Amino acid sequence: MDELRLKNFLICVLILLGLPIRLAAQFDVDPVNWSQQFEQSNDSTYTLILQAEIELEWHLYSQYTAEGGALPTEFTFINDGSDYKRIGPVKESETHTEYSDIFEVDETFFKGKAIFSQEIRLLNPSVNQVRVEVFYQVCKEVCISAERSFTFMLDGSEAPEMLVEIDAASRAKGEALSISLAKPERLYSGVAGEEPEKQSLWLIFGLGFIGGFIALLTPCVFPMIPLTVSFFTKRSDNKSGGVAAALFYGFCIVLIYVLLSLPFHLFDTVDSQILNTIATNIWLNLFFFLVFVFFAFSFFGYYDITLPASWANKVDAASGKIGGGIGIFFMALTLAIVSFSCTGPILGGLLGSTALAEGEVATNLSVGMTGFGLALALPFALFALFPSWLNKLPSSGQWMETVKVVLGFLELGLAFKFLSNADLVGNWGILKREVFLGIWILLALGLAAYLLGFFGKKGGIKPRLTFWRLGGVILSLIFAGYLSYGLFYKAPLKWVSGFPPPDFYSLAESNSDCPLGLDCFKDFEKGLQHAQQVQKPILLDFTGWACVNCRRMEETVWSDPDVFSLLNEDFVLISLYVDDRTSLPEAEQFQFQYESGQTKQIETVGDKWATFQNINFKAVSQPFYVQLSPDLEVLSPAIQNSDVATYRNWLASGLQTYEAGKSNTVFSPGIKLEP
Repeated sequence: MDELRLKNFLICVLILLGLPIRLAAQFDVDPVNWSQQFEQSNDSTYTLILQAEIELEWHLYSQYTAEGGALPTEFTFINDGSDYKRIGPVKESETHTEYSDIFEVDETFFKGKAIFSQEIRLLNPSVNQVRVEVFYQVCKEVCISAERSFTFMLDGSEAPEMLVEIDAASRAKGEALSISLAKPERLYSGVAGEEPEKQSLWLIFGLGFIGGFIALLTPCVFPMIPLTVSFFTKRSDNKSGGVAAALFYGFCIVLIYVLLSLPFHLFDTVDSQILNTIATNIWLNLFFFLVFVFFAFSFFGYYDITLPASWANKVDAASGKIGGGIGIFFMALTLAIVSFSCTGPILGGLLGSTALAEGEVATNLSVGMTGFGLALALPFALFALFPSWLNKLPSSGQWMETVKVVLGFLELGLAFKFLSNADLVGNWGILKREVFLGIWILLALGLAAYLLGFFGKKGGIKPRLTFWRLGGVILSLIFAGYLSYGLFYKAPLKWVSGFPPPDFYSLAESNSDCPLGLDCFKDFEKGLQHAQQVQKPILLDFTGWACVNCRRMEETVWSDPDVFSLLNEDFVLISLYVDDRTSLPEAEQFQFQYESGQTKQIETVGDKWATFQNINFKAVSQPFYVQLSPDLEVLSPAIQNSDVATYRNWLASGLQTYEAGKSNTVFSPGIKLEP
């Protein structure tokens, strides 16, 4: 990759904090629809033809597009030179060439339709099929790279399906993962608690809105409010026209930030476990840790993160030339670019909170981006409607730098959450609960010291202790004291439940590595055998080391005395960690094949239990709780997130069903169901 493409790649990473998008064509998100045929010239000469129907506004790139731009289309002819010989290069239909402002090269591409043809001569008369593999990239606002395989049957027969053959041992191990559930219809016969994504959407929107509001208070955005509003109200011939322009400007701001989330929706049709795998990936969590530390020090004033000035200049020039609604859109885009040094780290925090939340990452991110853009856009609309409010707007000053530094401390705190995720999943033992809490306590005390003026920029004037600074100091000290109470007295920290490592991940020796010191099994077969021996129902707990909602349920719901008593005395707890990266013994590793023919390598403990959850319970989210009898009868609907009362009733209901099935009489557990 040359320097220019590397630069643009890094810029995209900073904007979206995402991964390069590369999707296989089999997932039906490909904007290119392929068809194939062949023509026979004589007994040994054939012309292979591939035709691509390209969706509107998408570009498929030529084999000969300039280096440094989008990737060219490439063809690989299997067994070329042994079964047959190619005559000349692959021919293309008509192409278009345009200069790309992004890559600064002339790109050659197809619009609407592309036809590729290759003439071949058979070297072996018995050959009746030719396989061709195509790699290509198609771009619109985003670029998708994909691969396709085509088989040309020269005798006119139907091409065989390309199914991956797995060995008998892998097939047997895969079949052993499937269990026969009795009364599986009970799993989803009622709604037992809300799904995490439904619970968290409003929370994600709120976090996005708060992030946008905080971004307003930074030096990159705040001074722009009166200037922009005055521009619209004074430029227009009448007040209503200026207000309409300002309102549309606000709408464009929201639209731009929502558009930034759209590439993530391309993951929606991919393997359902991919997002969980990404969120719990050790190296990705380490990447987030480093990025958030980088963002934090930019807020501390050591450097600025800015996009190339040429971007802002070009967009600003476009807004002046075009005018009208499109010109206003480019003005909003200019704001997004020039304010990136302040909004970028906050958007990174939003993506981080989205990655930590349960549910669909793409949906969460779109909702969060909507909240962020709305908070950023509201002042421009409100001050246009009520211009007299501008007189009450506080003037810019040192307080905006204070906001940035406070955000820097918050970014550092979030950074260590990602490092903790990597540590938990990798089981490194670096950030034990006490170490993590100690770091957060130091950050809280450091923030209080900064607000009191103990340190800051060299040569700077010591700030005056205002009401807001004093309030920040008090809140920081209260938070530090709260964490210290949990650290030294081993008390549950319900305010921050889910963020610190679990209580059993501790420096102190513990008799149990299960939540709250409960007895639990981390292998389904062993737990099932024990349940059959003691004749108790099973609580199957699909969880994860990096699962925030799992820790929150354990620390706020399972810790309730009644719930804890039920779990401890009446159930056999089996906790299966779907993100456990511990390698299975080599003899236990295998290749699993889904009914669709897709295969997945089962190499770690987490791979095994994530697949086990998916194929038996048709679920991939965590936490996910199922009650089973020792004979694998489903006792109640599956449950995910819930409050104490709901979870307590759910456990008691499952016990009642289990005992009724044993004795054929109605069993009344020690704890009665509440309405």
